Amino acid sequence: MIKKITHLQTYIVRHPILRAGKPINTCAFHGDELNTTVHFGYYIQENLVGVISVFKNSSIFPLENQYQIRGMAVLTALQNQGIGQKLVNFAEQHIAQHNSKPYIIWLNARQNAVSFYKKLGYYIHGDEFEIESIGIHSLMYKQK
Repeated sequence: MIKKITHLQTYIVRHPILRAGKPINTCAFHGDELNTTVHFGYYIQENLVGVISVFKNSSIFPLENQYQIRGMAVLTALQNQGIGQKLVNFAEQHIAQHNSKPYIIWLNARQNAVSFYKKLGYYIHGDEFEIESIGIHSLMYKQK
């Protein structure tokens, strides 16, 4: 089951997957608390096992309506079971329901996640780049 959660609840999954070995406060992303940001959690019974956040956030793209997916993560033991795909699809549906104009969804994908996003219809834009202390990423997007 996927439901809306708070940014603080995302830390349960963000920390071990996206910020392993770093202080818990590194799980806080700029914009987490904005009213234009929404966070979703994937639950198995009562256990939060996956998270995704959607930020209304501009990038290099020329469209007015831009949304960034950030902090998408699934606990290691449950990866490769379709949970990540369900979270991304849910986030995309949420964005579509709140837009009638053309929009773009973009994200910064870690190297090991690029093929996952390609399978979901995202394209790479530009060259790889490094996010300090996190690793190599690619800017990816999907236009609707």
